Amino acid sequence: MPVPDAETLGIMAPALVAGAMVALTHAPLGVEVLRRGIVFIDLAVAQIAGLGLVVASLFSGPKHGWAAQATALFAALGAAFLFRLAEKWIPRQLEAVIGSSFVLAASLTLLALSDSPFGGEEIKSLLSGQILFVTWKDILTHAPVYAFILALWFLRPRVRGGVWFYLLFAAAITSSVQLVGVYVVFASLILPALGALGAASQTAAAWTVGMASVVAGTAAATLFDAPAGPVLVATYCVVATLALVLRNAVSKQTQHLTRQ
Repeated sequence: MPVPDAETLGIMAPALVAGAMVALTHAPLGVEVLRRGIVFIDLAVAQIAGLGLVVASLFSGPKHGWAAQATALFAALGAAFLFRLAEKWIPRQLEAVIGSSFVLAASLTLLALSDSPFGGEEIKSLLSGQILFVTWKDILTHAPVYAFILALWFLRPRVRGGVWFYLLFAAAITSSVQLVGVYVVFASLILPALGALGAASQTAAAWTVGMASVVAGTAAATLFDAPAGPVLVATYCVVATLALVLRNAVSKQTQHLTRQ
């Protein structure tokens, strides 16, 4: 394995911090998403927030500007409000509404970028992210959002229900889709929650899976010059699977010893 030099470590540092912020914030959200059975809400909200970024960048300049940020957040909050209404009025059709919203947002994104000479790169960036190009300025921009969400989540547990959950979820996804892309957003929400199934503390287990995935994925992508988004998704899958297998093995061994 190549030995990282100072330049490589300099690239990895902000990427690791960004990945850690996403993993720490997404773990409790993902556990709640899995509990509610609305697995694809993260894909839909991420794609809708991405659509907001794309549309804003076409009309107001760079997608990292405040106008683009506000547009993306407004789009994500609108989606969150729609899904909350669907959950309340037509709960059995909620997943259908979420899936249809994702397909619509993805299609509108393709249409918006159809005439752009850099449309292909924009779509690739939106889907797989550019975490290895994250800067410390990006960290400082989005860190307060994650800190605010985590503080509310653990200090005011009532925000985990009703419309508050959807609002916090939308705010988190708006930041995350810009740092890691749609695919990693989904992986970092659902796979740690899956890997934490059966754990005494699901949130703590999900945090462990998420952080291990970020460290392994970022290091592999940097050292082997591989696309970071797909590598992170793969490491999330591997680590979550290993966590489940290990927990099941320990549980069976414990049961066996108890019977003896």
